[in-house]
Amino acid sequence: MNTPLELLAPAKDKNCAISAINFGADAIYIGANAFGARKNAANNLQDIKDVVDYAHKFFARVYVALNTILRDEELNDVQKLLYDLYEIGVDGIIVQDFGIFKLDLPPFLISASTQCDIRDSQKVKFFENIGVDRVILARELSLNQIKDICKSTDVEVETFIHGALCVSYSGQCYLSYALGGRSANRGECAQPCRKKYTLIDENGKVYAKNKHLLSLKDFCAAPCLDDLVKAGVVSFKIEGRLKDENYVRNVVAYYNILLEKYKRISSGKVFCDFEPNVTKSFNRGFSTYFLKGRAEDIYNFDTPKQIGEKIGVAKNIAKDFFEIKTDVKINAQDGLCYFSNDNLEGFLVNKIEFKNGVLRIFPNSMPKINAGTIIYRNFDFEFDKLLKNSKTKRQIGVEFFVFEDKILALDEDGCSSKMPFDTKERANNQDKMRFVFENQLGKTGESDFYVEKIVFKTDNLPFLKISQINTIRRDLLEKLMIKRLEKYDEIRKNRKKKKISCAPFPLKNNDYRLNIHNKKAQEFYSDCNVECLERSYELKKVKNAELMRTKHCLRRAFNMCLKGQKEKEKLFLLDENAKKLRLEFDCKKCEMVIKEY
Repeated sequence: MNTPLELLAPAKDKNCAISAINFGADAIYIGANAFGARKNAANNLQDIKDVVDYAHKFFARVYVALNTILRDEELNDVQKLLYDLYEIGVDGIIVQDFGIFKLDLPPFLISASTQCDIRDSQKVKFFENIGVDRVILARELSLNQIKDICKSTDVEVETFIHGALCVSYSGQCYLSYALGGRSANRGECAQPCRKKYTLIDENGKVYAKNKHLLSLKDFCAAPCLDDLVKAGVVSFKIEGRLKDENYVRNVVAYYNILLEKYKRISSGKVFCDFEPNVTKSFNRGFSTYFLKGRAEDIYNFDTPKQIGEKIGVAKNIAKDFFEIKTDVKINAQDGLCYFSNDNLEGFLVNKIEFKNGVLRIFPNSMPKINAGTIIYRNFDFEFDKLLKNSKTKRQIGVEFFVFEDKILALDEDGCSSKMPFDTKERANNQDKMRFVFENQLGKTGESDFYVEKIVFKTDNLPFLKISQINTIRRDLLEKLMIKRLEKYDEIRKNRKKKKISCAPFPLKNNDYRLNIHNKKAQEFYSDCNVECLERSYELKKVKNAELMRTKHCLRRAFNMCLKGQKEKEKLFLLDENAKKLRLEFDCKKCEMVIKEY
């Protein structure tokens, strides 16, 4: 594998972004002040500039997510924002709306968002032909499908490897807008897939009552990471632009270790002071989804919250404590949880006591639990504190070459700086002077560099005080960082400005699912020989519209698979407000469709 790989991390804000870089990300994606698919993860230009300046020290990239569909009146603001982002050093953008392709684009790296519904080689080839740099594939694809796509294109391929899963094909979900007027394609998803539903048939028979029937487990592609590399994927994306800093630290560090054996696009080495464990950060249970073919454990109907690890069964319930036998080390301030009447309830541990080999747990507020209740831990206080207080740092390898009249610093990317000695006095004791040089040059401390080796090119060292060598080392490394930033900026500015061209669009029978929300998007599709230019669902609701298409099938989950037979009973979902949704089943594709009733 010769192509350098990219571990791509989410950033809710500046602190998350800097942590992602420190803990091993080769690139981060972040939202600007508007137009991103996570409306609650917006950032101002100054914060993004701070992130850019920090990331570029390690030759790490910064992408800004502009992956919502846009109104006509927003395009002028987007045009201005694009150049503002380029001026502060942003490397690339992630887009969904084809109207952006009609704007004057700075020389960005352009990624077609997973919101563009990219799930076959024809669609990938279209994006290659119009001139984007990268496609972000749908999460529903198998390893074989991803491999075939990578073989069919020269465009870079990015896949998700970790985090929450949309139950619908991304960019094709209109359920949130239909039920509550909040559009997923406008960054306002209300996550109706995480709510409770009742599954009934046309005769009123109940198959499941008040269950989270559309809630999937989280994605974890760690077992398939090497296979994805062999398939040709170059960017490995962690989901989570709403996640906190500790989540980013843990998950990024985990995948950085898994990808350490491969050549990467960024520089530096991560000196991690803890053992990452993704099961300790928020998750709904993990699945490889469809990477290895259709998995049967992709959903969790009981709760969309984190359950965590089972610690044991409660017994001997008292007024302010209960007892439990467990091999898990429980700490004060841990978060424990349990199911009560099909709801996940929780509490914090106030204190613990051991008595006769049994653990007594004193909750901060005594829950109403019975003997036999299964107890889980979904918040490990000590691990969370470990992440918060971590001194993990990332540093760039540097070699020092000591000559008779100067010192040269050379980093792992070939950048160099040199400082002459401001003295002609020679050291009387060369061995002792050599030791002093080695000792002081090696003290890079909290700088952005660590010393790989020190090479002496002379046996005639000058006499220098320790303070003088320290000053030379600091000045050398400061100059070296300036050289690094200059080199990266030159690489960025040498990227050619591109005009996205048009090419025949591969799909026929196009409708509202193209998400055409403005006139420029309409023009672009028209230039790509698309005849049906129906406006977006958000502009004009369509009768009998597909509100969601998903590979998650409730018939299969409840052992009612049609297996090619004609549907015997029609199935419906009822939400908590008794809103009725009709289910249809495309058995040939093994997909379920949700429509309004």
